[in-house]
Amino acid sequence: MQGPHRSCCREFTGATLDRAKLGNANLTGATLDRAKLTGAKLGNADLTNADLRYANLTDANLKGANLFRSDLALATLTNANLRYATLTRARLYDANLTNADLIGATLLDATLLDATLTRARLSGANLTRANLTGANLTNADLSGTRLCNTTMPDGTIRSDDC
Repeated sequence: MQGPHRSCCREFTGATLDRAKLGNANLTGATLDRAKLTGAKLGNADLTNADLRYANLTDANLKGANLFRSDLALATLTNANLRYATLTRARLYDANLTNADLIGATLLDATLLDATLTRARLSGANLTRANLTGANLTNADLSGTRLCNTTMPDGTIRSDDC
């Protein structure tokens, strides 16, 4: 049943939610574009299809979060904990993931065009069919990262682990 208030509590455009405790929250389809979530606790939260464009998630804990098909274009995820997070089909165009912890994260079919992954920790992450065209991987840890039909920053395709 759809009503006029069905999505009332999922619209947080430009909201300030710094240090919010939203672990295990169901935020499926939430609109959080331009939201300030610095230091927020979002571990194991369900953010499937969430709109997080331009969101500030600096120092946020997203460990184990489900970000399937989420839009994180131009989001700031500096120092974010994304260990074991699901970022399958996520859009991370121009996202800033400097110093982000993506150990064991799943980035199947993720789009990271022009993303900044300087000093990001990606060991054990799955980048199958991910597109990293133009991404900055300076000093990123890619040890044990699964690369299968992965488009690298220079446009080459790596299929080391297919």
